[in-house]
Amino acid sequence: MTVDKRVIRKFEKKSWSEVKSKDSWQVFRIMAEFVEGFDAFTEIGPSVTVFGSARTKKEDAYYQIAYQLGGLLAREGLSVITGGGPGIMEAANKGAMEVGGASAGVGIELPFEASNNPFIDRDKNITFRYFFVRKLMFLKYSQAFIAFPGGMGTLDELFEALTLSQTGKTPKFPILLVGRDYWSGLLGWLEDTVLEHGAIKPSDLELFRVVDSAEEVMDSITGFFAKYRKEMVPNF
Repeated sequence: MTVDKRVIRKFEKKSWSEVKSKDSWQVFRIMAEFVEGFDAFTEIGPSVTVFGSARTKKEDAYYQIAYQLGGLLAREGLSVITGGGPGIMEAANKGAMEVGGASAGVGIELPFEASNNPFIDRDKNITFRYFFVRKLMFLKYSQAFIAFPGGMGTLDELFEALTLSQTGKTPKFPILLVGRDYWSGLLGWLEDTVLEHGAIKPSDLELFRVVDSAEEVMDSITGFFAKYRKEMVPNF
C-alpha cells in the first residue's frame, strides 16, 4: 500500500507544538459542552433514557412500543431522555410530550441528520459535537436505560451502560433490552462465546433483562426502585 505524498507533507507542516496548542484550546469547547448539559439537566429529576435506531419507521411495531413507553414513563413522573433524533427516539419523546411529561433530547452533530425531533422541550433540547459528552449526559442523569433495536450507536450506548454497572462506577440500575427476537443473536453470542471464553462472569448476564412490551419495561423499573433505590439522584 502506498501513501499519498500530499498526506505526508500535510503532517510534516504541523509541529507538535501546534498540535499541543490546538488540543489545549479544544479543552474549552469540551468544557462548554459539559456546562451546557449540566445546566440543562441539573433540575430534570428522575429520568429514563431510551436508546434505539434513528431509522425505525412510524409504522414499525417497535416505534409504537417506544411511543407507548414514553407516555407511560411520563405518567409515572419520569422524564424521558433520548438521543434527540428520529425513529425510536422521536417515538419516546412524542409519547412523553403528548401527556405533558418532561421530554429531553441530547443530539449529536452529524452530516446526515439535520436537527433534533420536534417533540422535545425547548429547555431540554441540546446538540453536542462530542459523543463522549453526550453519553455522559445519558449516564449521569438517568436511573434506567431502555435499548430498543438499533445499530452501532445503540450498541455503543448499551455497552457503556453495562460496563459502568458491571464495574460499580454507577449505582445499579435497570438496563432493559426491548425485543427478544432482535436481541437473541447478541445474547447467544454473549452466553456461548464471551462467557465460554471466561471474558465475563455468569453474574454479568444478570445486569440486563430482555422484554417485549412497554408494560414489561414499566414493571421492571417500578419493581427495581421499590426494592433497591428509595431516592433517585444523579448517578455521579
